[in-house]
Amino acid sequence: MAAESAAFTPLTLPVLPLDDEVVLPGMVVPLDLNDADVRAAVEAAQAAARSEPGKPRVLLVPRIDGTYASTGVLGTVEQVGRLADGDPGALIRGRGRVRIGAGTTGPGAALWVEGTRIDEQTPEPLPGHVTELVKEYKALATAWLRKRGAWQVVDRVQAIDDVSALADNSGYSPFLTTEQKVELLETADPVARLKLAVRQLRDHLAEQDVAETIAKDVQEGVDKQQREFLLRRQLEAVRKELRELNGEEQGEESDDYRARVEAADLPEKVREAALKEVDKLERASDQSPEGSWIRTWLDTVLELPWSKRTEDAYDIQGARAVLDAEHAGLDDVKERITEYLAVRKRRGDRGLGVVGGRRGGAVLALVGPPGVGKTSLGESVAHAMGREFVRVALGGVRDEAEIRGHRRTYVGALPGRIVRAIKEAGAMNPVVLLDEIDKVGSDFRGDPAAALLEVLDPAQNHTFRDHYLEVELDLSDVVFLATANVLEAIPEALLDRMELVRLDGYTEDEKIVIARDHLLPRQLERAGLDADEVTLDESALRKLAGEYTREAGVRNLERSVARLLRKIAAQHELGERELPLTVTEGDLRGLIGRPHHVPESAQDPAERRTAVPGVATGLAVTGAGGDVLYVEASLADPETGAAGLTLTGQLGDVMKESAQIALSFLRSHGAELELPVADLKDRGAHIHFPAGAVPKDGPSAGITMTTALASLLSGRLVRTDVAMTGEVSLTGRVLPIGGVKQKLLAAHRAGVTTVIIPKRNEPDLDDVPAEVLDKLDVHTVTDVRQVLELALAPAVDGATPEVPVAA
Repeated sequence: MAAESAAFTPLTLPVLPLDDEVVLPGMVVPLDLNDADVRAAVEAAQAAARSEPGKPRVLLVPRIDGTYASTGVLGTVEQVGRLADGDPGALIRGRGRVRIGAGTTGPGAALWVEGTRIDEQTPEPLPGHVTELVKEYKALATAWLRKRGAWQVVDRVQAIDDVSALADNSGYSPFLTTEQKVELLETADPVARLKLAVRQLRDHLAEQDVAETIAKDVQEGVDKQQREFLLRRQLEAVRKELRELNGEEQGEESDDYRARVEAADLPEKVREAALKEVDKLERASDQSPEGSWIRTWLDTVLELPWSKRTEDAYDIQGARAVLDAEHAGLDDVKERITEYLAVRKRRGDRGLGVVGGRRGGAVLALVGPPGVGKTSLGESVAHAMGREFVRVALGGVRDEAEIRGHRRTYVGALPGRIVRAIKEAGAMNPVVLLDEIDKVGSDFRGDPAAALLEVLDPAQNHTFRDHYLEVELDLSDVVFLATANVLEAIPEALLDRMELVRLDGYTEDEKIVIARDHLLPRQLERAGLDADEVTLDESALRKLAGEYTREAGVRNLERSVARLLRKIAAQHELGERELPLTVTEGDLRGLIGRPHHVPESAQDPAERRTAVPGVATGLAVTGAGGDVLYVEASLADPETGAAGLTLTGQLGDVMKESAQIALSFLRSHGAELELPVADLKDRGAHIHFPAGAVPKDGPSAGITMTTALASLLSGRLVRTDVAMTGEVSLTGRVLPIGGVKQKLLAAHRAGVTTVIIPKRNEPDLDDVPAEVLDKLDVHTVTDVRQVLELALAPAVDGATPEVPVAA
């Protein structure tokens, strides 16, 4: 460049720093002398001018964030006086560019530097392209000035012919930033500087044209996209000002949903849906209720763990050890969980973790009586697998929206319980316990059980769609454990989607192990006792399990243990008992009273229910597990009673039909059984099931009613140690029934030693614990005649049967 190769004149000048301001050659600016730096530079220049001809000279240097520019402007102090506001000031004119060199010394408090004047002359005449550049700049500047109404300035710009002066004239432009003005200052070549000024002016005019176009379109309401652009720019500016006003950092991510959505690890379709909602949010006004709905929806979507999964613990032996340590018995469930982990490990090893978009989840239904550990088992399964655990209580749920969520158009809409469970777990593969699924009801608000069909179907739950989210949620990696007390209360379509695992209750030996290893330590802690202060002998635990409680689970057993320990703690505090103490079987009565469930075999023979003819012992299944059921039969007085059959005890239709079948069989086959069937024709029969307030139904009491009537007619007692279950047909065949395992456990708890079951139920004996089968004499029969032969005690020789008469 010409300016670069010319001979330069060295200068020594005081520095006048300009904070965040730039003065270009040709500009005349007023500066406030109240500023210490300005005053020091002006005074130093005046002091130097006394010994030199001409006006005082200073070096105007921009100072950006404490850093000086490499090029400054030689300025002359034209006048010192008062500014328009009355403050002392100096009027300084920019003369030319100076390249700043090293610092030096000089009079006054100012900073002195050495500089070299930069030659900015352009060759004459001007080349053609430079002339065109000058015309373009003047045209652009004139257009901009006319829009502002600055007509006098237009004439002054048109009068400038020097390229360097014309380029520096843009320093008056208020739209230029400090950085852009510094760039103009440091560009020594006049032609290059004019090109830069033209580009900056052209860009500004283009932006101004766009802004005017957008403003016009907004006003006329013609173009939605341009209106949206302008509003967004305005909204961003307002938000920036608000953040600065409140002292917040610009672009804080918690307030910027778009940034949060783009930064989140979301599936592609979920990201698209979220960005659409962000667009709606940006267009919604602050007063619109839709804005709060969208924010709530976005918060819910962003809080869901779309891509987070916990690593399964593939230590199969360790998982089985955890299950064994936390729960005694329940081998079926433990084996199923062990199988699931083993298969999942092998699928992962072979790269089959995701097949057809579905992962290897599981859906199990744990069905059994209360207190057997179904709910606590879910937490143990999660512990063994190394997964998060979430419990969803379904008891009493009647609204379908509780499962699938509410539509967002409703006030107070929320996602369903399944989505909330995933959100609470913080992972996409937790163990979700659907507690009390058989207690789900239905009314005018829908059927929640039907809404669960998609959730619990392994073939389609990888695309579960909640009404609130309206995006697909993958549930195929979740392990669902549903608990229920009554299998019949679960809808058939829902049950078909789950793998059924029955928990039929504990044996007495298992209860003792549970009480010793789990219940006793927990209740000792709750009672404020140490393990070495109170010890329960095994005989005491056995009596608590066998005579103080009679249940399928261990809930009442735990209550009895708690009551026992509370009594001991209270007596110790009262000074009535010393610790440590070992509680034996004989101490129980003095601490918690007499037992409530004494087995029939332990009672006096004359006090047993089967001490008279016409009473038989049956087995039944209730919501609390298996139970012993007594059947009583009597004949009415022939003179006062009417013929026929009377049934009492809140019996269902099926059980009533079984009683009719039993009576019909005895009437038709009484002769071959050597029974006085004439009594059945002339006298009315009455069959009663005690505990009359409890509803009863089912066909499995058929052989029990037949045996009771046969005992009544023959006068032979039913053996005290015998209990039976089975359906009877009109021909005397014994048909299969359900719940064999629960019924045998109930017989074992009641002290029964001999059990009669249908022959076709013999395979069900494989599910009964070996220690129970060892203590029971199980007979499988196919005909009622075999039942009567086993159940009825032999007749006393020469005795006349005494038939009980109903009052």
